[in-house]
Amino acid sequence: MLSAQDNELLCRVTGDAPMGQLMRKHWTPVCLIEEVAEPDGAPVKARIYGEDLVVFRDSEGLVGVLDEKCPHRRASLVYGRNEEGGLRCLYHGWKMDVQGKVLEMVSEPSTSGLVEKVRHKAYPVKEWGGMVWAWFGPANEVPAFAPPAWAPTEDTRVSIAKVVLPCNWAQILEGAIDSAHSSSLHSSDMVPARVDGAKATANNWLRPSTDKAPRMQVQRGEYGFRYAAIRRPIQNAATHDYVRSTVFVAPYSVLIPPNNLYNVANVNVPMDDSNTAFYFIAWGHATQTPETETWRKFLRQTVGIDLDDRYHPLRNEANRFWQDRQAMKAGNFTGISGFPNQDVAMWISMGPIANRSDERLGASDMAIVEFRKQMLEELRAFQAGGVAIGTGERAIARGVCSFQAVVPKTTDWRDYETTYVWADGVERPELEPSYSVSV
Repeated sequence: MLSAQDNELLCRVTGDAPMGQLMRKHWTPVCLIEEVAEPDGAPVKARIYGEDLVVFRDSEGLVGVLDEKCPHRRASLVYGRNEEGGLRCLYHGWKMDVQGKVLEMVSEPSTSGLVEKVRHKAYPVKEWGGMVWAWFGPANEVPAFAPPAWAPTEDTRVSIAKVVLPCNWAQILEGAIDSAHSSSLHSSDMVPARVDGAKATANNWLRPSTDKAPRMQVQRGEYGFRYAAIRRPIQNAATHDYVRSTVFVAPYSVLIPPNNLYNVANVNVPMDDSNTAFYFIAWGHATQTPETETWRKFLRQTVGIDLDDRYHPLRNEANRFWQDRQAMKAGNFTGISGFPNQDVAMWISMGPIANRSDERLGASDMAIVEFRKQMLEELRAFQAGGVAIGTGERAIARGVCSFQAVVPKTTDWRDYETTYVWADGVERPELEPSYSVSV
């Protein structure tokens, strides 16, 4: 359990909240590239750390992330005309480019000179891994963009399901690092089987264990931590363990144990204190990683079927997340289709910001406890002038990745040699140290 004060410190990100200030030391995903794929297409509204933004692609194909409100009278630019190299406000015709330069003020006399004096708020931008990223930290401290572990190269296949959820980022992330819940909540989708490791099929994921009470072990790092959920395997239980090792990459990403075909991750971007953009990601070699629409269909996260056109889920508390009680009687554990939807139901049921003061944690919650402890320690160190966790020399090393394997009991998972899943016989791409960015 956490005190109410520590819970506020952990969860709040808007305004001057310390956690939000720490997060601003990282490049942040703003939206999917597909949302602004068309030059001169419709602008998109976004919200990050409580700031309202407008995102658009100009005539030359460059993406801009700007303050949503026009610098003139603060009308929304989401309704603006995206044309001829800039975004034009409908109210009085002021026009801004992707860097915030005011190109035209048609409502002002040409002799006023005001156009030279006004600069609109714009953020440095990078497109990578299917996402538009922006830098929300100090303008004089923009670091080189470094690709995330789940998108090591431009040609890595990255398939993303996006869902906008009405709850705090931390309770979503805690769900992602909670390995114990998968044996119950997802038991109808992550099915025990006599296999030698996690396997992906068209309908579910197979796992080589029936053990619902894993032993947990944690190894802290400068970037966050990795931990192992150790279970009894179905086969060779006397001599082997089934290990699922998850990696928390501060401040809001998780590398989830892969299956035999592709890697899995999620990113939980705070829109504000009580709303989060949840990105669930499959990535790897194109011959083994599902394409975006296939991935979304598998997860029951398809726009127009499961989500509206703004990525809000059609399943919600009002309709009980489309829970099917007859399916439950027939053997389905939750009656909720699509295992991310099972998570979503739990996260949202906790309320906009979970009250951690009333919890009763157990041994299986070791990763949850470590997450809270580490982030609160790091936050206080950051407030005291320290370097933000996961930045600069504290960034995650290339060789750190999640894994799952059946290993001899004599093997220490911390020393187990592994790498991310890639097609057999095909050289794995290396992560480049840094990339240029438009500012």
